[in-house]
Amino acid sequence: MNKNYYAILMAGGVGSRFWPVSTTEFPKQFHDMLGTGETLIQRTFERLAKIVPAENIFILTNERYNNLVLEQLPKIEQRQVVTEPAMRNTAPCILYAAMKIEKENPDAVMVVAPSDHWIEDEDAFVSNLKDCFVACSQKDILMTLGIKPTFPNTGYGYIQYLEESDPIKEVTQFTEKPNYDTAKVFLSEGNYLWNAGIFIWSVSSIIKAFEVFQEEMTALFRKGESLYNTENEKNFIADNYALAENISIDYAIIEKAKNVYVLPAVFDWNDLGTWGSLYDKLDKTDDKNAIVNTRVLPQDASGNMIRTANNKIVVVDGLQDYIIVDKEDVLLIYPKKKEQDIKEVLKKVKETYGEQYG
Repeated sequence: MNKNYYAILMAGGVGSRFWPVSTTEFPKQFHDMLGTGETLIQRTFERLAKIVPAENIFILTNERYNNLVLEQLPKIEQRQVVTEPAMRNTAPCILYAAMKIEKENPDAVMVVAPSDHWIEDEDAFVSNLKDCFVACSQKDILMTLGIKPTFPNTGYGYIQYLEESDPIKEVTQFTEKPNYDTAKVFLSEGNYLWNAGIFIWSVSSIIKAFEVFQEEMTALFRKGESLYNTENEKNFIADNYALAENISIDYAIIEKAKNVYVLPAVFDWNDLGTWGSLYDKLDKTDDKNAIVNTRVLPQDASGNMIRTANNKIVVVDGLQDYIIVDKEDVLLIYPKKKEQDIKEVLKKVKETYGEQYG
């Protein structure tokens, strides 16, 4: 294991499109969404630990999830849980974590990885990640892993790169979620990748980029430099973190910097962001139903995503392409084609019945 390799595992999101299983108090990364016996955060940690020393994996999360993280990842210590006292998107928390790591090891190279991705070929992931680590330790570059598109998906951002022989490609532009026609054009042009939101860089390179593009934010966190990794760090962060701008790492740095490169990944990948994406990755019954923790008796029912919490018997008749999720005092029966609207449904449930249901 290379002691200069570090990882930031992003685990602060709520995952509201996986409601009612994912809630503010207990979000999706802490659930066994795939029915494998491991939660998403546990699987991601073990994947990263194949190349990054376990003690160098830091978990970025909200304060309220501190104990959940420690319960689910018994290999880590409290020092590895980096908590944010306020929701400020990805740029402030990445800068904060990078400064902590820089103080511990100024030669560090780090990967920033979401906790809720599905990656099947983990050996290929490790191989790709090592190539990125090596490149970032040798050059002042910011890297991301891109996924070869298999269809014109409108739910992902796209990365355009210069077509050249080197396996590591120079990025020419990022495009936020395009419409269907634009996505089709991207696929036909051949030099576009899905943006997986996995970033790799040296701590010196990313902090230098923040100094150029986010002067105010950098100055804010620099004030606490002498306190990082000490017992006084928590009070500084409590007083100052909420003052940082609410902005993503993409908008703050990646889309502005000129030294951004991408490695086309060779592993299968899925951003487990919706019930439909989970359905796509689960094994199916003969009736093309995907089931988790459930015993199903289907009649003229196919293409459904069915999940209960306790191996309940579910009898389904006449439903096609629905999400059926049973959790304690909430039952969701909802068309898969409208899954993006579940966030709005959750808002209505909270307004009507109270915050405790979300």
